[in-house]
Amino acid sequence: MVAIAYTVAFEGVEARLVEVQCALSPGLPAFNLVGLPDKAVSEAKERVRAAMQALSIALPAKRITINLSPADLPKEGSHFDLPIALALLAALDIIPKDSVEATVALGELALDGRLISVIGALPAAMAAAEEDKILLCPKACGAEAAWVGATQVLAAASLQEVLQHFTGRRLITPSEAGVVQPTPHSRDLRDVKGQERAKRALEIAAAGRHHLLLIGSPGSGKSMLAARLPGILPELAPIEALETSMIHSLAGLLSEGGISRSRPFREPHHTASMAAIVGGGKGAKPGEISLAHNGVLFLDEFPEFPRTVLETLRQPIETGEIVVARANAHVRYPCRFLLIAAANPCKCGYMTDPSRACARVPVCGEEYLSRISGPLMDRFDMRVEVPPVAYTDLDLPPSGDASAVVARRVETARSTQTKRFTGHPALRVNADLEGALLEEFATPDSEGKALLTRVAERFGLTARGYHRVLRVARTIADLDGAERVSVTHIAEAVSFRLAIKTN
Repeated sequence: MVAIAYTVAFEGVEARLVEVQCALSPGLPAFNLVGLPDKAVSEAKERVRAAMQALSIALPAKRITINLSPADLPKEGSHFDLPIALALLAALDIIPKDSVEATVALGELALDGRLISVIGALPAAMAAAEEDKILLCPKACGAEAAWVGATQVLAAASLQEVLQHFTGRRLITPSEAGVVQPTPHSRDLRDVKGQERAKRALEIAAAGRHHLLLIGSPGSGKSMLAARLPGILPELAPIEALETSMIHSLAGLLSEGGISRSRPFREPHHTASMAAIVGGGKGAKPGEISLAHNGVLFLDEFPEFPRTVLETLRQPIETGEIVVARANAHVRYPCRFLLIAAANPCKCGYMTDPSRACARVPVCGEEYLSRISGPLMDRFDMRVEVPPVAYTDLDLPPSGDASAVVARRVETARSTQTKRFTGHPALRVNADLEGALLEEFATPDSEGKALLTRVAERFGLTARGYHRVLRVARTIADLDGAERVSVTHIAEAVSFRLAIKTN
């Protein structure tokens, strides 16, 4: 007879069910593993053999065949150890076959039988819930997987505990979701002296998830402003927290029970490769844009990133997802992020300061910012100049509202958008508006429409730029508590759109 256990194989954030079949047959003693396993999966048989010996279980002098079905699906990772061990124990009639078949298992085995934490417990729990099965995982993954709530999660510290559970000697207590501690934000907007216009742009960006480009000389406060953005963003909604945590689970970034309601803030260095930014590498892992899903992606020294890397951002910004296509993998990751980019006005950084600028002004500025292509620049909803702050101004008292005050306004604006988009599950914030819904919710009054028409004709706004001005104006109206977009909202949105020129 063939004993069957279940586990999962990961394709992006999707966990596909894998049937682990174990057959014992007469013949020369052998332990064969088939079904398109990678090196880590192929080595599982040695870890399983050693773990069995640690429990004083001798493998029979028979031909042991393990098949991972579907056989044409690539299997990667060490989490196949536990389901292979369960299928083998069931084939030896040591544990009940029906109990094993009602379980989805994942976990790496140490040589002494301990269960070691693996990535992907959260999406695995989702797959188990869809199949109406129990999830069995290592102890360290239990609190994380239990957040799904739709299936029972059994977390064991060793293979011996698993054996005792299935034989009824000592049952494993179902895991509970870990306690999430709120992330304190020690950085306050009032720490930034001056820069009131940039702070206003940051508030609008947070309220509507509008992409923002900051351009200013070195030391003007661009990085300081971006670092304070998490302090004014609202907490993740439950569905957003689950989406984000599934990606972080696949990347191995979740600590024990570590689902958080804080929005991610990713700031990769400008030397990062394309695979690091958009995803790829072995197994087509998620990149920084997916790890920033529902959060912030901050790209400092924006023009210094390789041109090919910057251009790959164009499609994800529009669609909110990235497809990583490789010869042996084709996976899709969500990536709805708020892009904050910071750049100097030129290579030396002091183009606007005659006393410090180089001799190539203004050509150096045009050449430097031309590294940002026109199509990519067009995708920024707002562009803000960040002027330098004199050292004599650093002793002035703090100006503007504190982060807590701004955060309340942002939360109110986000709540307004949530109510507005009831019945439209694809829409969450104003940045998602398009087509007929953009006309329905963001059409300005007659004066505002006339102003926008004049601006579009005078400055040659593209259709994308025209729509992005409307979205930003809608967010400004939400911050003001206005039901209708007016000419003042259009004027402020246009001022942010036309602030920076690249040539």
